[in-house]
Amino acid sequence: MRVLPPLLRRKPAVAVLMCVPLFALILGLVAYPFFHALFLATLNKAETAFVGLDNFSFLFGRQTFWMVVRQSLLFALVAVVFKALIGLAAAHAINTIPTKGQRKWRGMMLIPWVIPPALSTLGWWWLFEPTYSAINWGLTKLAVPAVPWLSDTFWARFSIILVNVWVGAPFFLIMYLAALKSIPGELYEAAEMDGAGPWQKFFHITLPMIRNIIAITTLFSIIVTLANFDIVRVLTQGGPLNTTHLFATYAFRVGIESGDIPLGAAVSLFMFPMLAILAFIILRNVRRRAASLA
Repeated sequence: MRVLPPLLRRKPAVAVLMCVPLFALILGLVAYPFFHALFLATLNKAETAFVGLDNFSFLFGRQTFWMVVRQSLLFALVAVVFKALIGLAAAHAINTIPTKGQRKWRGMMLIPWVIPPALSTLGWWWLFEPTYSAINWGLTKLAVPAVPWLSDTFWARFSIILVNVWVGAPFFLIMYLAALKSIPGELYEAAEMDGAGPWQKFFHITLPMIRNIIAITTLFSIIVTLANFDIVRVLTQGGPLNTTHLFATYAFRVGIESGDIPLGAAVSLFMFPMLAILAFIILRNVRRRAASLA
């Protein structure tokens, strides 16, 4: 200890130094790209002149962009609701199994989340692809007409939502299961002695106790879902006729494939104010509930 500088003998200083790599990663991979995107969004297509908010005003006048906004909100809303419901039901079901039997079920249900999304989406693409669709092959064997999974707007949107739910539901499962494990068993025993049934215990004990976890998990999932790229890119590439584009895939189409990087940056930045407001509201409510329980 004598050879160490006086600064390193203080625990707060050591803690700050150990956080430096994390701060560097956040600065290099989050802060710098964000502010650079803000800068790019104010330039013209050739990136030679400052145009202010012209890229945003141009986007606001395009019907395709507003279609992407509606699709992204619909995609996030439907997918997150189903992921939350499936995750909660699965977590509650696993939590009722004896502890020794829970490990294998947790492992099996986490597989869709562990597999890289692009890789698992390729498997779904094979199931949906019109020429070699395994699902349509099974439907024809049952004398049911084949479904245009990826060439019809409704079914294409249904397909990407289905795959996103399949990939993301295990995340809700593991978060909710951890929250359920933290609920004291004495609360259920006391409620049972008072004559409470399963639904009463669920609504008056389980949900209030895991409400903060539900809010934080939902917020994180909304952010990830709105920024989804690989599922849409692999399954539909935004088709048919741009009707399945999300913010990320449309920004890639406009910025990279069409060569207008400033406009693509403007597309990618559009969801930031919405997510910032949503995060502020959810986290403020979480903080208030935590303070009321303290």
